[in-house]
This record gives sequence, C-alpha cells and structure tokens, in this order.
Amino acid sequence: MRHQINFRKLNRTSSHRWAMLRNMVTSLIHYERIKTTVPKAKELRRVADWMITLGKRGDLHARRQSLKVVRDKEAMHKLFDTLGPRYVHRPGGYTRILRIGHRRGDAADMCVMEFVDREGEIRKAKPVDEETVKRNQGLKILLEEN
Repeated sequence: MRHQINFRKLNRTSSHRWAMLRNMVTSLIHYERIKTTVPKAKELRRVADWMITLGKRGDLHARRQSLKVVRDKEAMHKLFDTLGPRYVHRPGGYTRILRIGHRRGDAADMCVMEFVDREGEIRKAKPVDEETVKRNQGLKILLEEN
C-alpha cells in the first residue's frame, strides 16, 4: 500500500532530484513545452503548477518563494509578467502531459509537457467555467477585505 508516500524518488538523491526539477521547471517556463519521461513530468507538474500559482499572486513574498525553485532572472520575469496574468482566471491545471511513445534506447515512456492556453499548443484547452471564475473572484474579494 502507498499510504503517505508523497512523491516519486526517480532513482536520485534528494539534492539531485531537486536540482533536476528546478532545471526542468525553468526550461518549461522558458520554452513553454519540453520533452521528458512520464514519471518526471508527473513530478514536474506539481512544481510547475505551484510556480504558476505564485506568479498569479505576484507579490514580493511570492517572488521570494519562487526564487527557491526558479533561479534564472529571465524565467522569473516571464513567470510574473506573462504566465501569471495569463492564468488569472484559471483555478488550476496549468500544464498538460501528452504521451508520445517510447524512447528508442531503453523504451521509457516519453511525453511532451506544455502549458495550456498558449499559442501553438498541441491540443486546445477546455474553456474555463464562468461559475468557477465568479466563485474565485468572490473568494479573492473576501480575502482582500480581511
């Protein structure tokens, strides 16, 4: 049973794993589409969605939190100036994983990971539900009042 197992180890030490995820999320922010293995993409999805959420907030604390992961100045600017405002009305699910087959050398499952709602995307995203947008805007107003 897999109770209370929170992440995949990917046959790496914790420092190697975090360095790899930091590099991958920086590349994903920079290029908006990367090719990787499916287990790595599933772990990367957690970090990338967290970074977009911080980019949506856009305050100083969010910038400092994202500096733990994204250490490239250009990627930081793109995260807070382009990607954050792009996903303001989307309540999550900022990335998409599309399987593309097996790698030739070791038959590992490969995939393309990309951001949704971008130009040149492989598959169009589902439209955002209006009720969800209204509900999220109401929550934002309540949080700003307190």
